[in-house]
Amino acid sequence: MLNENTLQQLLQKLPVLRREIQKVIVGQETVLDEVLVSMLAGGHCLLEGVPGLAKTLLVRTLAQALDLPFRRIQFTPDLMPTDIIGTEVLEEDHVTGKRFFKFNKGPLFANIILADEINRTPPKTQSALLEAMQEFEVTYAGQTYPLDRPFFILATQNPIEQSGTYPLPEAQLDRFLLYIRIGYPGEQEETAILAGTTGSKKVQVQPVLNATEILQLQQFVREVAIDPELIHYVSRLVRATRPATTTIPEIQELVRWGAGPRAGQALILTAKALALLHGRFAVTMDDIKTMALPVLRHRILLNFKAEAEGMQTDDVTNILLQKITRTATSLS
Repeated sequence: MLNENTLQQLLQKLPVLRREIQKVIVGQETVLDEVLVSMLAGGHCLLEGVPGLAKTLLVRTLAQALDLPFRRIQFTPDLMPTDIIGTEVLEEDHVTGKRFFKFNKGPLFANIILADEINRTPPKTQSALLEAMQEFEVTYAGQTYPLDRPFFILATQNPIEQSGTYPLPEAQLDRFLLYIRIGYPGEQEETAILAGTTGSKKVQVQPVLNATEILQLQQFVREVAIDPELIHYVSRLVRATRPATTTIPEIQELVRWGAGPRAGQALILTAKALALLHGRFAVTMDDIKTMALPVLRHRILLNFKAEAEGMQTDDVTNILLQKITRTATSLS
């Protein structure tokens, strides 16, 4: 538990962190909040958006503002697991002449990783990345190597071009704390982007938080208070996504598989992180509803009927948020 003075100093830096990133990233406030929430909660996120929406720039700017080492990995069909985790090389001791194997660490050994177009690489390389995400360590030749903390992966995928891709299975998608969708900017935002990126002026992003401070904030996120009634609400919300246990007709009609318990854990943890990001020490109902979409987006599997009607998981989640009330034990 952090002392009050240290905590207040850290919380005062969060608005400064957002402003530093917004020096470069115009608009996209919801996306920025969701990325910061994922970072504070100690999870990883999947960013989906068409090319040219500054996904790479967002991650790079975040790394600069956090004063953390950043690596970008471009995923391609020929990328192998050793290309990201590292490999052993044979070296010779110049004094004794003896030869030995030395492990050369790959690009995963950084604090912030941009896994660009993760769905373009084969499943075995995806699995190597996801193992590192889950265990915060990699294993090579029977030896385990811990990854630096904090360890934050932001993976991207293009929703348009799917030729020659390897879509992530649902079990692997579930490892991402949030599924963040990046849309086109508004007219005023796009005008500001054009004006700011075609001139000679360069923006300098100042570091705001360091690795130790981030770990302290991640520790305190779990101390944020949440009413037991809200925990019960999250439980009912997640259980209502499952066709076998729900009483909501739309879910039974449109959903093939619902969310598992990890969705409830993610929803509570991200709601706590959102409350802390806004300077509050207790979770509200609005925090939970705000995080419900990016938490459940990749954890609800629609059936053929829903897909044929052009529905998305966000539509189903919005139905749930309308139907499930805070205190009622049945439909509202």
